[in-house]
Amino acid sequence: MMPSYFFAHGAPSIVLEDNAYTQLLKNFHQHTPRPKGIVLFSAHWEEQVQRVSAADTYETIYDFGGFQDELYEMTYPARSDRSLSEQVQSLLLQHGVPSVADEKRGLDHGAWAVLKLLYPDADIPVTALSVNRYLSNEQQYQTGRALAELREQDVLIIGSGGTVHNLRKLKWQAEGVDTWAEAFDNWLQSKLESWDTEALFQYRELAPHALEAVPTNEHFIPLLLAMGSGDSNRHAELIHRSYQYGNLSLSCWKFN
Repeated sequence: MMPSYFFAHGAPSIVLEDNAYTQLLKNFHQHTPRPKGIVLFSAHWEEQVQRVSAADTYETIYDFGGFQDELYEMTYPARSDRSLSEQVQSLLLQHGVPSVADEKRGLDHGAWAVLKLLYPDADIPVTALSVNRYLSNEQQYQTGRALAELREQDVLIIGSGGTVHNLRKLKWQAEGVDTWAEAFDNWLQSKLESWDTEALFQYRELAPHALEAVPTNEHFIPLLLAMGSGDSNRHAELIHRSYQYGNLSLSCWKFN
């Protein structure tokens, strides 16, 4: 069965960087069976009704400003697979999640920056999905769980976001890591590895420094979605964790 993954996408410039995390992403294909398709939830696509992309070929969305000129010249012309998009909608509906097909929206940087590192040739069909910050954490998990059977069909499910993502707290020249960011991620690691969904669903009340680490939940939601798709085996493995700018987490979680 294809594992599902959560990838932190960091700043848009991650696609230009060379560090331990980007090397992990660039070498990912060497250690993972080639998927027939990719289903990706991006923190940068927010809708109150679930959207499922179905574009023939995606435009590249530059949903950021002030970064290197090279970023605005990059493209990721992936295509969709209509049959996969339709299957995603069908599975969601079977689990009580209504959705709408979107044939126009391109890939935002939460999607293409990660995918360009994972599969730079853009030769694997992609179905992008939105996130809804107004659902409960349990509902997020159950949405991911609804798609679990895709893993049996060699479809790679990805949640793209960030566990510690507070732009107001960033220290652009910092070399160390803020203790509050590590404390939150350490708590999160213990609950993921023990598959303690009861605690995870209440992370805002239970986790140390939760309001600093997750001031708004759109970047945290993809973690719950990816985790939910691994509900059948309930095994979480931390593949990588590092930080940039004092507290911006770069983490990868694998759900078997």
